[in-house]
Amino acid sequence: MRRTVQFQAPGQQQAGPAERVEQSRAPQPEPLRTEFAFELPRGYVDDSGAVHRSGVMRLATARDELVPLRDDRVRENSAYLSVVLIARVVTRIGTVEDIHPGVIEDLFASDLAFLQDFYRRINAEGHTRAAVTCPSCQEEFAVDLAGGRLGES
Repeated sequence: MRRTVQFQAPGQQQAGPAERVEQSRAPQPEPLRTEFAFELPRGYVDDSGAVHRSGVMRLATARDELVPLRDDRVRENSAYLSVVLIARVVTRIGTVEDIHPGVIEDLFASDLAFLQDFYRRINAEGHTRAAVTCPSCQEEFAVDLAGGRLGES
């Protein structure tokens, strides 16, 4: 049988009903996001010529970063590491759900660069926001790289 016990710091009194209500209104921590939507700058063109731009990338695990190091293609050419790694964490591009290194190889270079930066942001920094400066007025603001429509942030 499992028993839960609440501990109080020395000198603290049990919270009364009013304090309990106030504590329950305190902002709750945001749940851990493990998947992030994105919008490719150019898009993946499949065999039938359809262009797919929206997609989903999940957070990487330690295994995702270790397994590609054993891949023969990566051993022969270390630049291939990002292709294998991105293929492991992208779960969907448009209607294409079978994401493998061949799909990532067929992306335009600008889309691969976007996904590499997106990977770094969600896995190292924990968010998809980027600080930018307006070239006209020099005002600084943040934009969300996870997609959305142009001009929206």
